[in-house]
Amino acid sequence: MSQNSQYSAHNNTNTDAITTFDPIARDELLDNEKDLPLLEETKLLSDALIRVIQSQTSPQVTHTIDALLAGANPQATINEVLPTLDNRQTENLIRACSLFAQMFNIAEDRHHKRRRLAHEKEDSPAPSSFEHVLGQIQNQKITADTLQQQLDKTTIGAVLTAHPTEVQRQSVLNFHRRIREILNDYANSAQQSDYQQQLLEEDIETVLLALWQTNETRHFKMTVNDEIINGVGYFDLSFFQALPSLYRKLDSQLNEIYPDTRLPNLIHIGNWIGGDRDGNPFVSADTLRHAFKKQAAAVFYYYRDQLGKLYDALPLSIRRVKIDEAVMAMAAQSPDTNISRSEEPYRRALALISARVVATSHRFDLDYGCRFGEAEPYQTAEELLADLTTIQQSLLNNGSPKLAQGRLEDLIRSVSLFGFYLMPIDLRQHAARHADCVHDLFLHADLEDFLSLSEAARQRVLLRELATPRPLYSPYVDYQQQTQHELAIFKTAADIKNQYGEAAITQSIISNCENLSDILALALLMKETGLLSIRQNKPISRLNIVPLFETIDALENCVGVMDSLFSNPWYQQVLQSREMIQEIMLGYSDSNKDGGYITSQWSLYQAEQKLVNVFAKHNVRLRLFHGRGGSVGRGGGPSFEAILAQPANSVAGQIRITEQGEVITAKYADASNAERNLEALVSATLKATLLPNATMTPDPILLESLSNHAFTHYRELITHPYFIDYFLQTSPITEIASLNIGSRPASRKTLARIQDLRAIPWVFSWMQNRLMLPAWYGFGTAVEKLLADNADNLALLQQHANDSAFMQSMLSNMEQVMAKTDIDIAKSYVDLADDSQKAAEIFALILDEYERSKAALLKITGQQTLLSGNRALARSLALRLPYLNALNWLQIALLKQRRGNDQTSSNKATELDDAKLLQLTHLTINGVAQGLRNTG
Repeated sequence: MSQNSQYSAHNNTNTDAITTFDPIARDELLDNEKDLPLLEETKLLSDALIRVIQSQTSPQVTHTIDALLAGANPQATINEVLPTLDNRQTENLIRACSLFAQMFNIAEDRHHKRRRLAHEKEDSPAPSSFEHVLGQIQNQKITADTLQQQLDKTTIGAVLTAHPTEVQRQSVLNFHRRIREILNDYANSAQQSDYQQQLLEEDIETVLLALWQTNETRHFKMTVNDEIINGVGYFDLSFFQALPSLYRKLDSQLNEIYPDTRLPNLIHIGNWIGGDRDGNPFVSADTLRHAFKKQAAAVFYYYRDQLGKLYDALPLSIRRVKIDEAVMAMAAQSPDTNISRSEEPYRRALALISARVVATSHRFDLDYGCRFGEAEPYQTAEELLADLTTIQQSLLNNGSPKLAQGRLEDLIRSVSLFGFYLMPIDLRQHAARHADCVHDLFLHADLEDFLSLSEAARQRVLLRELATPRPLYSPYVDYQQQTQHELAIFKTAADIKNQYGEAAITQSIISNCENLSDILALALLMKETGLLSIRQNKPISRLNIVPLFETIDALENCVGVMDSLFSNPWYQQVLQSREMIQEIMLGYSDSNKDGGYITSQWSLYQAEQKLVNVFAKHNVRLRLFHGRGGSVGRGGGPSFEAILAQPANSVAGQIRITEQGEVITAKYADASNAERNLEALVSATLKATLLPNATMTPDPILLESLSNHAFTHYRELITHPYFIDYFLQTSPITEIASLNIGSRPASRKTLARIQDLRAIPWVFSWMQNRLMLPAWYGFGTAVEKLLADNADNLALLQQHANDSAFMQSMLSNMEQVMAKTDIDIAKSYVDLADDSQKAAEIFALILDEYERSKAALLKITGQQTLLSGNRALARSLALRLPYLNALNWLQIALLKQRRGNDQTSSNKATELDDAKLLQLTHLTINGVAQGLRNTG
């Protein structure tokens, strides 16, 4: 059968039948041999979805889908059919387009995994693999001792945040996972009968039918508790399996090249959900307690389950093997006194451990039961770890090394990683909130009016209070509600550390940090709540104080702030209590919103370079925490390349990265995908730390000029008197603000000011109207001015594009979003504006800059078209564009209807119509986000 023939029309006598999708006819980018499995799975999924659409929708909807599948112009098709559809038919059309995008996402993800495994089988590990980087380390003659020393001081964190860009409900994601499972079975069914394959096809159709009949958007506002449940859920989905498996794999590869080298716990999953109060009034001390209880419930359930499976796997008899006395002693204390276990000491010892684990869970108000009865609880996770290690050592000592590996080894690694708290939660609050609390404490202690003080005076009075153990806080004073709220969280954090372990909470982050006093203010709040104490006239901190520098100005000033801080003897003593490690968080989102993509990227790079020098000057170890989002406008892009694009010596084995919104699902909803993404973080960190810096250092004069020109042009646009109105009216920002995708408001104060608007809905809105403006605006003009100043600058830019990892990463990310930009669609959003003339003027500026930026990008990279060097993304877009574009045209039509309504009308029918229009608009937002994927 030819590859074209397998996409022939469905054999169906129904006159409303939909022609089966023909990816090859639509996408000449597909490689016939390598991509054949992708074509087959796309056909399987699209055929099943077509049957569901036929059975569940009207002829008008099926005919429309048929036209889109056949390659009809999406704009003309939607504009023609939409006036003839009622609300139900419109909703079905949106759902159909959205589901095609979802199915193609699944097929593409599986294809990426397939191609990666194919490379590994050909002994050509991917550049981002640990095996490949380890080979490079070996080739550099790095000794085992040097490698071990670096491994022992390496910390890599992937931190799940509560930032709301994941538009899909967990119910929908569960259906996606089920489809992946069926596709796995189908791929392995070559030896099965036609009947068995037919059953699997019917299973796919059944899941798609259930998905079709399930609401994609939430009809309720998410709470922080919902976000906590979702975050914890990723451990059952992937992390419980992926992390131990990854460590086992890395350990094996490490010891193959460097025998007897030990792999420490260098990669961790962190969390903000339940501790991030910045702009979220719903996070409280009770929320923090609840988050840890949910996390403990998940980890204790996992331990109990794994211990039960180990119990079944180790019925070793004293008649057959020797057993260490330490295990025999544990067996003697076991509550498992069944006579059938009297000669099976490993089982009896595991029964004791199980009983102790369950008893320990009761300390955290969990009601798990144990089939073996009661036992003394563990006081620390280290005690549990010691018992498991005792069993492992006995197996190793007595001829059972294989049994000491596998599940037991994974459980030991898990306990060492997860403890009793699962994952640490960071605290985060805005600097202004900390200052307000200090002001309130000073006010009731009859001290200075803190908020009216100069920066120098603030530093002086804060250091005065930090030098004495005398408290400012009194339990008998009636403080402001916000002060009580904040202090309660810090007090609860101290209690949680006492209960769950010191590592349960280790970070407190200061959003919008700009001055040294912002850091000292947090230190004072920690002192007042027992998280920072004075012992023998020295400060001892139980938390890392982490300034988050977000804006362009803050990035420029952060080096001076940290230099002054490190010069302070009191803070040097604080650092001594924290192993001389200072973490700095860098904000990609607000710096981009503030200064545009080019200036944001260059400001971040320069800040890192200068921080490396100031940290070295004061002999302090630097750990950078990168606050990246999914979209390019928020620092998104492949993590491996992003880490390697950092300035020399800025990684140094210490790095943390935020994982946000839909990126968490894309990376970590599947165990094998999670393992691959976490491995890339390890590989990039070690490569950036141990291997010579092979990349070209950007020319500061060239990049500074590029940044300045881009900044000026970008600021001219966003400070234009009509720009904020243009943005609010020609994007679905107001509809996004009412979308139930997170517990936080879309803005801190109002949608009417860019500085108050959160970076996430800012970027999300530009993705929806297909302009992607935050990821490229200003670049074209900047390049033109550079070339006008000196024509030789083109050769310099081209050299950077070839030899600088920083420039390569920046241009590659820009190219990806520009390829997803659609000017024709974006132009139609302009019709939503109240003042068509002013809106047309703004759009003309944007259009001109897009053309300049695209031309500049192609000139620098030497390409004829966008994505000519990225076949995978080009193929992906070609597959999904008919449905993605259709969803945009549907969104435009719905926004026109909705915003044309008289919002002051008291007519009940109008109110209902508007509610329905909003729901349908939300569905299109959901669909477009899935089609573009990296939206948040």
